[in-house]
Parts: sequence; C-alpha cells; structure tokens
Amino acid sequence: MNRELDRRLFLKAGVAMSSLGLATSAQSSSAEDTKPVAPNDKITLGIMGVNGRGAAIAKGMLATGQVEIAYICDVDERARGRVGEFVRDGQTPSPELVGDFRKILDDKRVDAFVCSAPNHWHAPATILGCAADKHVYVEKPCSHTPHEGELAVAAARKANKIVQMGTQRRSWRGIISAIDKIHQGKIGTVHYARTWYNNRRGPIGTGKQTDPPQWLDWELWQGPCTRQPFKDNVLHYNWHWHWHWGNGELGNNGVHGLDVARWGMQVQYPTRVTAGGGKYRHEDDQETPDTMMVTYDFPGGKTITWEGLSWSPLGPHDTGFGISFHGTEGSIVVRGNGHVELDMRGKEIETVDDRGGDADHFADFLDAVRTARLPNADIQKAHESTLLCHLGNIAYRTQSDLKLDPNNGHILNNPAAEAFWTKEYAPGWEPV
Repeated sequence: MNRELDRRLFLKAGVAMSSLGLATSAQSSSAEDTKPVAPNDKITLGIMGVNGRGAAIAKGMLATGQVEIAYICDVDERARGRVGEFVRDGQTPSPELVGDFRKILDDKRVDAFVCSAPNHWHAPATILGCAADKHVYVEKPCSHTPHEGELAVAAARKANKIVQMGTQRRSWRGIISAIDKIHQGKIGTVHYARTWYNNRRGPIGTGKQTDPPQWLDWELWQGPCTRQPFKDNVLHYNWHWHWHWGNGELGNNGVHGLDVARWGMQVQYPTRVTAGGGKYRHEDDQETPDTMMVTYDFPGGKTITWEGLSWSPLGPHDTGFGISFHGTEGSIVVRGNGHVELDMRGKEIETVDDRGGDADHFADFLDAVRTARLPNADIQKAHESTLLCHLGNIAYRTQSDLKLDPNNGHILNNPAAEAFWTKEYAPGWEPV
C-alpha cells in the first residue's frame, strides 16, 4: 500500500476541480460515461467507519444479496473485528479487516467505497475514492465545509463516478409520494416548509486529556484535520458537538429535513440565511448549539425553516422529526416513512404510511452503479442540501444576516462569514 496515495489522489482530484471550474451544467446531470457493473456480477464494496451507522450500512448492503464486502475498515480495531465477524457469517469469502482505508482504494477489485467515518472525513474520502476509480456512498453531511462540497462534486464529475449521500428519505416511497403530490400542485403553490428535530440528549461532560487507547489509531482518526490532543469524551459520538470535527445537530439531523424540504420546494440556493439560539441546557464541553432556529429565504417567495432542540423531545405534529409543507390549497406533513395530506381547514384528506426504508436507498445506489445513471441523492443534490447546514452554522457563529448569491450559494460582502467557507488542513491532506 502506498502511504502517499492520499496526496497523489488529492492532486488528481484538484485537476478535476480546475478543469470543471466548479461549474454545474447540463453535462453534470449525466453519468453516461461511467462504466456500469454487469447485471449478474456482485458489486465489490469496501466500508470505512463501522462504529454505529457504518455497521448498519454493512448489514443493509449485505442483505441486498448484490454485494461482496471485500474490506471492513475502522481505526478502532474493536469495531472492525465486531462488524467483520458479522460479515463473515453472511458471505463467502471473508472480508479483510484493515485500519487504513487507503488499502481499499489501492485494490482495483473494489467497485464502490462506503464512507461512514466522522464528518471531517466525508468529502476528503469521497474525493480520494473518486480519484481511485471507485463509486462512493458517503454518509451525511457530504462535507465538513462548503468548499469541500464543491470539491466533491467536481471530483465525482471528473472521474464520472456515482456518488450517493446517505439522505435515505430520497428513496422512501411514502416520502416520494408526498413530493410527487407537491410537484403536481395538489396543495397549490407552496411558499413555506418547516423542518424540525427534537431529542433528549444528556450532557457530554468535561473531557480529560489522556493517551489514546491502544485499540485506536488516533492519528488516522484525525486524518485531514489539524491535530488535537485526545480527550476521553470525544469518541465515538460526541465529536458531533465540536466544530473541529462535526457540524452540530444541524449537520447531524437537520440535513435530513432540509434535504426533503428543498426537494419539495424545488429550490436550490438561498438568497438570505439567518440563525438564532444558543447552548442553554448543559454545562459541558459541547460547542455547538442545543437550541437553534434557522431561516432560509429563496427566490420566488419561498422560505424554509429549521428548528433544533437537542434537549426537549416535544416536536410539532407529535413527532420528534418532520417536515411540513404549506401551500395555498392545503398542507402536507411528512413524518416517519409516510405523510398526511390536509386541506385548508386542517382536515385530513389522505394518510400514507409506507414501510419502505433504508433498503430502498441502498438498492438505488447499487442500481445506479450498475446502470450508470445518477442516484436519488446524487452528490450535486447532496452538496446543495448540506450547504444549507453550513450556511446556518455560519450565520449562527458569526451572528450574521447572510446575503447570498442565488446562483451558487456563495456568501456576499461578509469577510467574517466567508472565512468559514474552508478551513486549515493537516499537512499532506489539503484538497487541491
């Protein structure tokens, strides 16, 4: 395995960015130059990051019967051993267990690469995967900064690779049905969509600096990020609440609601973003807000809002997560796997409860790889939805009323906010 592969592939991906000029055009909506996988062949996968969501993806992909998992990768040797054992029980041959994902990229047998490592890895691993001639399934959000999202789109288009983000509601049948009704005008002209996420999270405590545990490769866990000392309350979930690695609740769960809202409203980039809230509930190491409200104004008289309460489980419509669309002739509330359609008096017209789920999203990705078509949550759509999370966080962190270019979502005339468009990287890991 070539330990300099990361830098070499980033350079190749950099050529993709410069040749595309970060533009999205008619060419970008086609994957026709991608080499498809033969219909009867199993798709060979390598999975990076199997603590939590990655383990579920391994199980779900294996259940399709369409894949062979060649690699299970995690910097936590306990996790890769645990998930590797599960995969061994479900297929022949056994997967190889590795700590460094670059071994997956070196193997020309691998057709597709799954990245479910922490957020700071999502775009860098996607860029590397595309440059290594792999299709990519990347967990949400697809980037840690706006600039990374642009690079990921450019890398996918240059390499002609399928890249799907794990915003699985794009493939849930009950939600597709709701969006179809909206687009058909069943509730009239939709001017407003509300999204929300409620939970009852406890404190993360105050971490102590210690030596990393023996089972963890802390250096590779940090990867593209500038180096921080190990703290005993960061892994394997609380990194979400530190800006250095995560994107707060907005990037963690808000992206799911915003993605559906943007899809239903048929909007791309906002013209204005404002945010309010703060960290109110616990005295601990969390840096990101636990109470947050963000407003996104789009061209054409359309607005989307997001409300996140990480410490209070009560949400609108008796659900901790949802999206409501408000039109001139009625409303649609998306909750769970389905939706409710209501008239202008609030009377229920139809309730759709479809039990489709994540398996549909995995199947969509695999079919896209086989047929060389764009998937439901293609990287361009993924970037546009993830960008909303970044803009909300930037508005919050700078206490700014952001004005934006509706053609690309770039921040206008606000140097303090523009400084968050990208970040500093560890030497040798800079996307070019």
